[in-house]
Amino acid sequence: MSSELVIKVALADDHKIFRDGIKMALKGKEYLKILWEAEDGRDLMHKMQIKKPDILLMDIRMPEVDGVNAIGMLRKEYSDVKIIVLTMYDDQEMITKMMEMGANAYLTKTSDPEEIYQAILTCMNDDFYFNDLVNKAVLSKLQTKKQVRQFYPNPIKFSEKEIRILKLLAEDKTTEEISKEVFLSPRTIETIRQNMKSKVGARTIAGLIMYGMRLYGDRKSVV
Repeated sequence: MSSELVIKVALADDHKIFRDGIKMALKGKEYLKILWEAEDGRDLMHKMQIKKPDILLMDIRMPEVDGVNAIGMLRKEYSDVKIIVLTMYDDQEMITKMMEMGANAYLTKTSDPEEIYQAILTCMNDDFYFNDLVNKAVLSKLQTKKQVRQFYPNPIKFSEKEIRILKLLAEDKTTEEISKEVFLSPRTIETIRQNMKSKVGARTIAGLIMYGMRLYGDRKSVV
């Protein structure tokens, strides 16, 4: 990352003591600048119109407009802002919901400050940050093989082979490990993976995996 780049970070949480803690934890971190903080969802939406951050650290439970409703509005108006959910909720259903709605990362408030910092840098470079919580939610969602039409108006369909490779990628399998499981050469796996990324317009493997997660949910089967 260029030393000249400054990542503008905004905070949205209704607890001032927590906002102060995050600012203290991130103080002095390379590349970061705290742009503003919001005390509730309405304040968040107002400040987004004034100064747009690169990264938004956002709680789910907030007065006026909660995080669930806010993320839907933010994704319509500010699709390029990276949203990191920072909350006390660690249940898989909520993680899946927020990631499907457009979050780039999901952390709990017990996360180490260094992990929050790494999540910010990773989201800027690779669009998404996957930790154990998100990995479990992604794998669970990919097992269902059902289409979520509300996120993608014209979803790309994957073949059975592509779906299997996508699941193995989500399990963090290497190219060699995947080739052994699906009985294809490593070069063929690389080609399929690259074709899948091109097909959905994903820059990274993380982006491809998130496309798959958002594609498969609780609607009728793709295949």
